[in-house]
Amino acid sequence: MEQLSLFDDRETSAPLASRLRPETLEEYAGQKHLLGKGKILRQLIEKDQISSMIFWGPPGVGKTTLARIIAGRTKASFVEFSAVTSGIKEIKEVMAQAEQNRRMGIRTLLFTDEIHRFNKAQQDAFLPYVEKGSIILVGATTENPSFEINSALLSRCKVFVLKALGEEDLSELLNHAMTSPKGFGNMDVQMEKQHLRLIARFANGDARTALNTLEMAVLNGEMDAEGKIHINEEVLAQCMNRRSLLYDKNGEEHYNLISALHKSMRNSDPDAAVYWLCRMLDGGEEPLYIARRLVRFASEDVGMADPQALSLAVAVYQSCHFLGMPECDVHLTHAVVYLSMAPKSNALYRACEECKKDVRELPAEPVPLWICNAPTGLMKDLDYGKGYVYAHDTKEKLSRMRCLPESLEGRRYYVPTEEGQEIQVKMRLEEILKWKNSEPS
Repeated sequence: MEQLSLFDDRETSAPLASRLRPETLEEYAGQKHLLGKGKILRQLIEKDQISSMIFWGPPGVGKTTLARIIAGRTKASFVEFSAVTSGIKEIKEVMAQAEQNRRMGIRTLLFTDEIHRFNKAQQDAFLPYVEKGSIILVGATTENPSFEINSALLSRCKVFVLKALGEEDLSELLNHAMTSPKGFGNMDVQMEKQHLRLIARFANGDARTALNTLEMAVLNGEMDAEGKIHINEEVLAQCMNRRSLLYDKNGEEHYNLISALHKSMRNSDPDAAVYWLCRMLDGGEEPLYIARRLVRFASEDVGMADPQALSLAVAVYQSCHFLGMPECDVHLTHAVVYLSMAPKSNALYRACEECKKDVRELPAEPVPLWICNAPTGLMKDLDYGKGYVYAHDTKEKLSRMRCLPESLEGRRYYVPTEEGQEIQVKMRLEEILKWKNSEPS
């Protein structure tokens, strides 16, 4: 595994985003909430007191760049590791070297890009070395660490949330690209400032997208006899063939579109639902975010009317996780159409909300003694478990034993509807309640 202490020189033929990659905190754009003067992460970097941490943020906001800046300032041995190309064998080799370095008094800072792509076994392989201090783990992820990183490993890392770059930050970055010798400073490029602002807006917080779009526009500009490169609106429009500028993943439009998708499915309108889904994907929304919302919808709005809806939604989430974009768009469409056409019931949602209300507002009643376990003699003497009826021992596989606290006797939370398969559940529940309320024969 290659260890880095100095950065290689950028070749002039390298992509613009690579040539302009910041190498110091002063050159770094955005993330003022973490790297502004006096902010905790900046102090940790400047004092070389880095501990294990996770950088969580959307693509193109500088997670890898920040790790490389840390590499340039730390006295620790810096190792860069990719979840895409590395397996258990490579992890163990790096850990063995890190353990040897630790015994020699040398720290090892391990940067792991796309750490969410490691499976559980691979993440577990890091854990003992993080605990012993053999490595300082710095991971980068575009996914919510709560969902994608093992809780044991996550609890030992500080999570820093990197935000999408603002339009002003991106405009400064683009202006720098136009004037810097590493960018187009040595070329005579004629481009209006409003076009730079349009690119900044189009990039939707992603510095890489902004620089790639600018580079494409310059390379496709028209050169006149004097060697000047002219970039007109037609060229710019061709370079910005996505409508990301219409979709703010962190703003109001984000919530408007997910609301439109949710309510179209609830209204059994598959055409509208597929449209709003494609709008979100075209705007750059993370497919796993949409898939998680579909899993929620399967229980909140379909529920027992079609119990298979949840299984399908979870399967689609897994498919999105395996494939990613663009291939997983058809799987999301599969789920959206299925959920739109499924019979609807919000009985599970209402049961959950009503019960949570009682739990919040009513006294916490003790568990009835007859449904308590009695693992000790003292507990048996105190009548724990006395009167318990094992339903499997009865002819009906039922008992009239009360399981709710006395103050809630007769309380109904789950009230099934007659939609889809839930009508069968309703009939079964009515039979059970009728038997329980009848006199013993």
